[in-house]
Amino acid sequence: MPKTNLHPTWFTNTPILCDGKPLGLIGSTKPELQVDIWLANHPFYTKNQVMIDSEGRVERFMKKYGLNSTDQ
Repeated sequence: MPKTNLHPTWFTNTPILCDGKPLGLIGSTKPELQVDIWLANHPFYTKNQVMIDSEGRVERFMKKYGLNSTDQ
């Protein structure tokens, strides 16, 4: 005999929300999906990437190879 109630409930129109704004509808096993980053606010696609110099790596590289400026 197969087991009953084995599969989760399928929601056909699950809203995807980012900062409380609806992005679209998909099918999911959860009634609502919250996302932090999506295509319109992802730094790679919006060209807002910030280079973080942790532990002076860029300065050490520049000093090691005798370069004067980071803008070359």
